[in-house]
Amino acid sequence: MKIKLKIQQKIQLFIISASIVIYIIAVGYISLNARKMAYSDATEVTNRHAHEAAKDVKAKLDADLTLVKTLADAFHTHKYLPNEQWQDLFSKMYYEVFINNPHIYSLWDSWELNAIDSTWNKPTGRFVIIYWRENGVIKHNFEFRSMDGDPVLYAEIKTRRVPSIWEPYEDVFTEDKAEKFLMTSLNAPIIEDGEYIGIVAVDITLDRLQELVEEIKPFDGSYAFLISNGGLIAGHPDKELLNVKIEDVFPDDNLKHNIVQNIREGKPLSYISETDGVQNYISYAPIQVGETTTPWSIAISVPVDTIMAKANRNFRISLIVGVFGILLMALVIAFISRNITNPLTKITALLKNLAKGHIDDKMRIKIKTGDEIEEMTEALNSSIDGLNKKVDFANHIGQGELNHSFELLSDDDVLGKSLIEMRTSLIKADEEEEKRKVEDEKRRWANEGLAQFADVLRQNNDNLENLATEIIMGLVNYLKANQGGLFILNDDDKDNIYFNLLSAFAYDRRKYLKKQILIGEGLVGICGIEKKTIFMTDIPEDYMEITSGLGGASPKSLLIVPLKLEEDVLGVLEIASFNVFEKHEIEFVEKLGESIASTLSAVRINIRTSELLERSQQQAEEMAAQEEEMRQNMEELQATQEESSRKSSEMEGLVEALNISSYVIEYNLDGIIQSVNDNYLSLLGLSKDEVIGTHHSGNIEFSEQQKTAYEKFWRELRSGKVQKETTKVKINNRQLIFAETYTPIRNTDGEVYKILKISNNITDFQNQH
Repeated sequence: MKIKLKIQQKIQLFIISASIVIYIIAVGYISLNARKMAYSDATEVTNRHAHEAAKDVKAKLDADLTLVKTLADAFHTHKYLPNEQWQDLFSKMYYEVFINNPHIYSLWDSWELNAIDSTWNKPTGRFVIIYWRENGVIKHNFEFRSMDGDPVLYAEIKTRRVPSIWEPYEDVFTEDKAEKFLMTSLNAPIIEDGEYIGIVAVDITLDRLQELVEEIKPFDGSYAFLISNGGLIAGHPDKELLNVKIEDVFPDDNLKHNIVQNIREGKPLSYISETDGVQNYISYAPIQVGETTTPWSIAISVPVDTIMAKANRNFRISLIVGVFGILLMALVIAFISRNITNPLTKITALLKNLAKGHIDDKMRIKIKTGDEIEEMTEALNSSIDGLNKKVDFANHIGQGELNHSFELLSDDDVLGKSLIEMRTSLIKADEEEEKRKVEDEKRRWANEGLAQFADVLRQNNDNLENLATEIIMGLVNYLKANQGGLFILNDDDKDNIYFNLLSAFAYDRRKYLKKQILIGEGLVGICGIEKKTIFMTDIPEDYMEITSGLGGASPKSLLIVPLKLEEDVLGVLEIASFNVFEKHEIEFVEKLGESIASTLSAVRINIRTSELLERSQQQAEEMAAQEEEMRQNMEELQATQEESSRKSSEMEGLVEALNISSYVIEYNLDGIIQSVNDNYLSLLGLSKDEVIGTHHSGNIEFSEQQKTAYEKFWRELRSGKVQKETTKVKINNRQLIFAETYTPIRNTDGEVYKILKISNNITDFQNQH
């Protein structure tokens, strides 16, 4: 069911509805963006705290790594001192370093025995100096280790030859210590002449880093934790999680975000993790310690609710403001809608009258609102004026006044353009009707002419000269031309072919003129050889002159048309006139030329037939005289025929014997098979249709030398020389040998016209000998 609403109601309904939607979208968009910005700012702060914490941890670890690197660089002086002396010196240096760095839990080195003892020739075995604290007392020891092989961790350090930080571990470096701590080690290799000779390392407890981690709380409810390169938790507010793998603490997060992989590659990482229905934003910042290749990472976890608290409060305030704004807008829209709809009511009444087809000058209205409605009223008044003008214009067109003036209201006046196009179409239709009448008149003229000349051609087809005269006289008169001539091709003498002027006409008088034009000579000869119509209006002064009792003058146009039967030219029409021939007149003459050519051909055939009949009668009389002579000769011929019949019987027997005993093939002079006997077809296993028409050299490839010999072979056959040769041919996987004789056959004139080959299978004979 369609609900009818007034414009005022629609304005209030649609605008208020649209405003509500816009307000909801705007407030929602702004609020969501504010939430996103708040979230983005909070996460950025969290990421920044994570990176700052990473810098703090890095600074502490870098200091300890720099210490061992400095010692490792200084210990290159060992080669200038005896072993006992440098070992005592380095031990004292360790003591001083140990005293000045109370946070160091243990300081030790390891020297490859094969580098400091020339008598040691094994690849493993090392000398170790170690300092450590136990119950506040500094202790040290000298030890020999790895005498029979290096442990896995030490072997890896020897192989890598770069400073490194170890994974967290409990202190088990020496088994006789009373206390156990979670700690890590930093070491620097001693490289001499590109060879690994030892290592300097410090063991530090992770208590300092644990304290640093516990102090990091950028937001309420947030906390930080430290992770080693291998994914072990090295610092966490919950000490129960120390030295536990991160993938065991956050198994789902590790699967989704590849936590361990990102830590190993030293990449920052952040994501939202949900635990027990609580979402936390976790940011990981890499810690790259000195030149080590095993970066650690520090992470900060912040509750998402803490991040979004301020944004949620702003969102609620935005909703309240939006509701009050919508109520205020509804009041304003109701007021404005009343001022808009009153003038529209008047315009609507006018448009209803227009919709009924009513129009007159009294329909103009006046509305003064000073806005778009006033402009709309003026536009409507202009439309009424324009429609009145169009009605007046249509009335004049209906009365046949096609030239009545009319001005468009503008370039976009579609109705006005349609009326003008209608007038243009009517004018064009009148012009087309006139053209059609002219074309119909031309077709009628041509058809009547063709019918008229068809009678002429039918009535005078037994006399060529009378036919030509009637044609040229009738054509000149029908075209209202002044002069014409009909030329007939004379090819009785093949060595002297020319066009003969059979008939000419000028000023209604027959002229008996004799004129011969060779093929290609002059315009008539050119027309005959090119087989195309020649039409000229620029005629040379000395080419032709039309004379009368008052004098002579050159024609204005000249038309030369070939009389073609299919592609053969049997004659040429030449017509001159003081008037220029029109296109339809030229086409008429061309069509008529085809009919004239056909009739000329029939007349010439009739004349030749008559001549042949007379000649045949004369020959019949001569033949009667010869019959008696022939009767006498017949008696002699009969005797000769009896002898010939006997010889023919002998020849047929010989041929039959050859067909049974030999293979007989006939070739034309080009080497194409024209005849073959059944014996040869049976040998090949082919039909006659498959063999006849093939070439003597079919499927044979020749070298240049063989090709020359083959051409000589056939050249001598054509000259009448008999050729003999022995040929080997493989037929049905069997090698056969043939003795072949090629005999040129002559006709009654003594000319060679075919080649007869008689072939015999001599395979068995050759195999026996």
